[in-house]
Amino acid sequence: MELILKYFPELTSTQIQRFEALLPLYKAWNAKINVVSRKDIDELYLRHVLHSLAIAKVMPFAKGSSILDVGTGGGFPGVPLAILFPECKFHLVDSINKKLKVINGVAEALELKNIKTTHSRVEAIDEKFDFIVSRAVTRMPEFTKWVKGKILRQQNNTLKNGILYLKGGDLSQELVQYSKVKLFPISDYFEEEFFETKKVVYLPMKYS
Repeated sequence: MELILKYFPELTSTQIQRFEALLPLYKAWNAKINVVSRKDIDELYLRHVLHSLAIAKVMPFAKGSSILDVGTGGGFPGVPLAILFPECKFHLVDSINKKLKVINGVAEALELKNIKTTHSRVEAIDEKFDFIVSRAVTRMPEFTKWVKGKILRQQNNTLKNGILYLKGGDLSQELVQYSKVKLFPISDYFEEEFFETKKVVYLPMKYS
């Protein structure tokens, strides 16, 4: 938890309580439904929570923003972002229902009212959002096909509406077709070695 406060010192007491509760909640749920690898659970704040919050360093969402989390798994990046931005709406989608059971349990325990979950493939979601976030669920060309038509026209944030994608490694070939893509090295924000090769990939998208 100290790791979160190191980079987000302005948290409210409610946010601190919610972030502190994540580890015991995920440990309890993980014993029943494995959503975080056994070796990662003790490093939840580094590998999952802080990693998710890298998106907030790139895009501090404006009040009222709507965000779709695609292939959310155990709720990352959606749950940490929902704690950090209580006045934004988060829709977390996954095709594996048991993972959403964990997220719903965590959200209920934390009294997070700004999270909605749907058991579905993202292509079936008939809504539009300011931003679409995800954590390396597939290659970007495939991902953009999945989320086509799900971006709002109205702009409310400092960055144009689009995709904020957590991914690591050499992305030059994967992103070669996107002239407007921008890479934000997470190591610019967080000094831990874990983030050395990881990035937030920002791709503005036209509404449709």
